[in-house]
Order: sequence, then C-alpha cells, then structure tokens
Amino acid sequence: MVKAVFTTKVNPTYDDLPTFRYHFPRTYLNQARAAVGDWIVYYEPRRSSGDEDSRGGRQAYFATARVTTIEPDEVRPDHFYAFVTDYLDFDLPVTFKAGSHYFESALQREDGETNKGAFGRAVRSLPEREFDSILRAGFAPVLSPARPDFVVPGLAEEQEAFERPIIERVTKRSFRDAAFAAAVKTAYDDTCAVTGLRLINGGGRAEVQAAHIRPVASQGPDTVRNGIALSGTIHWMFDRGLISISEDYSILTADRLLPAGARGVLTLARSLRLPARPEWRPHPQFLKHHREYVFKG
Repeated sequence: MVKAVFTTKVNPTYDDLPTFRYHFPRTYLNQARAAVGDWIVYYEPRRSSGDEDSRGGRQAYFATARVTTIEPDEVRPDHFYAFVTDYLDFDLPVTFKAGSHYFESALQREDGETNKGAFGRAVRSLPEREFDSILRAGFAPVLSPARPDFVVPGLAEEQEAFERPIIERVTKRSFRDAAFAAAVKTAYDDTCAVTGLRLINGGGRAEVQAAHIRPVASQGPDTVRNGIALSGTIHWMFDRGLISISEDYSILTADRLLPAGARGVLTLARSLRLPARPEWRPHPQFLKHHREYVFKG
C-alpha cells in the first residue's frame, strides 16, 4: 500500500464525485492500485474545468480519503474508478507550496523551480512523511485550535502524552465531528443559512451548528457539501424532517407538523443562504436524500 495524490477539478473532466469515487484513465492504474487500502489526498489544480483557458482552482490539497477498491468503467473503455471511504474535508486548503517549501518534494526541480512534468500527472505517489505534513496543515484549526468550538475532546491530553500519527486521529469520530464543524462554519461564515443570524458568544464560540444533510447514520460523508450551518432550533427542525431544502435551495416546511412557535422563526426564510464558493454548496444528491428519507412534508 502506498499513499497518493488524486487531482480533481472544480468541474471535473472525468466522472469524479470525490466523496465516493475518483475516475481516471489506464495511464494511472498502477499508481491507483498501489493506494488500495491506504489513504490519499485530493488536489485541486488551477484549471477549474477541461477548458485549457479555465482558471479559478485553488492549487491546493483540500481533503483526504481512504481507497477501498478499483473497478473498471463499464461504459468507457480503458477507464477506471477508485472508490473511497472516510472522506474528510480539510479545514484549511493547503497550497502546493508555502514560500519555497513544496509539500510534495517530487514537484520541485533541483534548481528550486516547479517540476511541471511531475505536476502534470493526475495521480502521484506520496511519501508517508509528506502525507502527514499535508494533513497537519489542513487540519491545523482542529489540531491547534484558536477557537473553543474547534476543540476535540481529549486531543490535548493525547498530544501531551505522545505524538500519534495524524491518520489515527482522523479516523476517530470526535476528530471528524470537530473537523466537519470547523469546515462548515468557515464555509458559511458562522452564519445560520436559514435565518441569517451570526451570533458569537462572549467566549468566542459561534452559536451556529454544523448539520449533516444526509445523516452519518445513513452513510452521510463528512464533507462541506453534505453540511449546512444552522442555529440550534433550525438544526433541530432539520434533523427531524420539519424543514428541508429543494433543488433550487428554497426552504420547504412540513406545515402540519411545525410547532406554532417555530413558524415565526421561518416567516422570512425563503431560500438557503449559500457559501460564496460553488464547491462548498450543498450537493443535490444529499439534498435529495434528505427530502426523500428525512423530510415529513
């Protein structure tokens, strides 16, 4: 098993859905197979689509996941899918280099410039040390939190005792919950997507909560696109199916089941307040699952 980098665009050329699968040509089959059972990081290039002139990509590593299987594409010859699990967005995108430091040493030539040939490979093997370094940078707000709402219970004591490999922490539910919350709150600027309220208490904690759209208990992934920032009352209503979100982000209500007092909270709510970046907005697949399996309207 070998860790790897998988490159995917904001608007992928291939049939990528990073939370579940990565689509690639035979060129990268050996590297992808070597990663089965191990972890990868996703990288977003400068080009946002297959158009040579497209721009807008962050040139940054943005998530990690574990590769489970490689399966052939039954429709497109000489193409394959790498299926993944345990997807988790970074709380901070990690640019491929910081000053003169390259997180992937293979991307740097001997003269210090970028190795464009290596950069052009969409699937690249990644040494353990460099994988660890990328994850530590991506999860810095949770590993060394400056805000009380990003604290992982027991993490400080664990770090004082000894330095665990980062991946051991990433697999723990407490860490994943904290990282998911940090990513969602950042995407929505600590603002409830339904009411528009942005409340920060005296201790610096954002009162808004991070809600999974497709519940974790129903295999909902820990990605910003499966999350919405909601105030406590709205979160309660969303989880119980009293409200939901349509394909066009309009707010749906189960009027016959809404408590009388709750109707006033939703009076001015017409549509979801969305993150500025399109890649952070709720994915239609997760919204559909909520409407079909959670919503009671």
